[in-house]
Amino acid sequence: MKLVILIAYFIVLIGIGMYCRKNSTDVNGFVLGGRSVGPWLTAFAYGTSYFSAVVFVGYAGQFGWKYGIAATWAGIGNAIIGSLLAWVVLGRRTRIMTQHLDSATMPQFFGERFQNPALKIVASVIIFIFLIPYTASLYNGLSRLFGMAFNIDYSVCIILMSVLTAIYVIAGGYMATAINDFIQGIIMLFGIVTIIAAVLMSKGGFIAALHGLAEVSDETVSTAPGVFASFFGPDPLNLMFVVILTSLGTWGLPQMVQKFYAIKNESAIQKGTIISTIFALVVAGGCYFLGGFGRLFSDEIDVAANGFDSIIPTMLSSLSPALIALVVILVLSASMSTLSSLVLASSSTLTIDFLKDNFIKKMSDKKQLLMIRVLVLVFIAISAILALIQYKSSVTFIAQLMGVSWGALAGSFLAPFLYSLYWKKTTVASCWASFIFGSGLMIVNMFARPSLPTILQSPINAGAIAMLAGLIIVPVVSLITPKPNKQFVEETFACYEKPTEVPQKSSLGK
Repeated sequence: MKLVILIAYFIVLIGIGMYCRKNSTDVNGFVLGGRSVGPWLTAFAYGTSYFSAVVFVGYAGQFGWKYGIAATWAGIGNAIIGSLLAWVVLGRRTRIMTQHLDSATMPQFFGERFQNPALKIVASVIIFIFLIPYTASLYNGLSRLFGMAFNIDYSVCIILMSVLTAIYVIAGGYMATAINDFIQGIIMLFGIVTIIAAVLMSKGGFIAALHGLAEVSDETVSTAPGVFASFFGPDPLNLMFVVILTSLGTWGLPQMVQKFYAIKNESAIQKGTIISTIFALVVAGGCYFLGGFGRLFSDEIDVAANGFDSIIPTMLSSLSPALIALVVILVLSASMSTLSSLVLASSSTLTIDFLKDNFIKKMSDKKQLLMIRVLVLVFIAISAILALIQYKSSVTFIAQLMGVSWGALAGSFLAPFLYSLYWKKTTVASCWASFIFGSGLMIVNMFARPSLPTILQSPINAGAIAMLAGLIIVPVVSLITPKPNKQFVEETFACYEKPTEVPQKSSLGK
């Protein structure tokens, strides 16, 4: 049964990739879907790119174990800050200004917005380098569940996922990714609700499970009774950093922000905001909520020997074959949708922002498209190799890899991107300062972790601090460095003032 469902799922993915070839005949169509993607596809593409095996297996297991039921706050933060506010604050302005500047990627936006080609090149290098550890973490989480369900070797999981993703991304580009994301998103919504119900029923239902969790004690974490079933858990401060990293981080991640570039119209923004928020609340809230009950299975889990990534697979191992098949498809869907988004963002960035004009002069649209497709293969291959190396190294927790990646990317890009959409006085120097601080802090965290202050030794905390610091660094540096070209900035921001006609149901007029 598991194998039949899996094969049917693979056939659908590849079929959609082949069907969408007609929409991927030029760079604009391949990377942005011709900027004509509707609300449902955009919202589901945003949500499925957001949540993957990293969240379901890594974060839900680790933070559910550490904070108990309070880990659900991370899912609520993902819905409110990472989805609702991201769409409200960034959605419309990103779509308008990126179209005005004719930019298809985040580095291209920086280069055009600040008239600085070097900014574009460095941003593309940061993206390419730091998306790789994130991608490697996707394979890791998936391998745990495939091993549980099929007893399949880890390397087979990596090859299977790599080949399938490469086929439908190379064939259909962004449109194939968006349609597949929609199907994968439906699977994720249905799957997480069903799995939570099944796991809780195995422990006597929600109330019984909550009572059981309240009786769990761990004096190495907290001496307070019932702390794992409490509102804020045993460590509210570190939980806050988790919420910041996983929620605010989406505002500066190129693969997430790029979804706003492709929005079709105003209606798509309004509907997409609601859809993506509900999606995040169900999927992310559900994942962390499920992970919060992990300690009820402590008699079956050896965290010291197998790591936090073994918690969720162990919780699910006793489910029926049909439910295990659903789990596998759910996590496969989440991981492949995120992987396709990452490789598309990275390959398009490297081609458009790094190779074009800098190393390959007069690069035609056809050559750009070919290069993007080649780099999709290269990126998938590199990340797969690193995933195998990482599996045998000391970096065993998914959360570590994702924390480094998200911290570097969002720490570098979030603040300058946000301010450049709203504030005319944002300068080139402030962008450089944010790039250096964000990526620099995470590099130091990787290679000199023991020498850092205790609060910065965690990649999660370091990433969250990098994002928050950028929000201070950019305005401060902008106020003390040479001002941008006033005429160019005024012309750029004039795109927001362009008159547009709307139906009277949307506006009563004067």
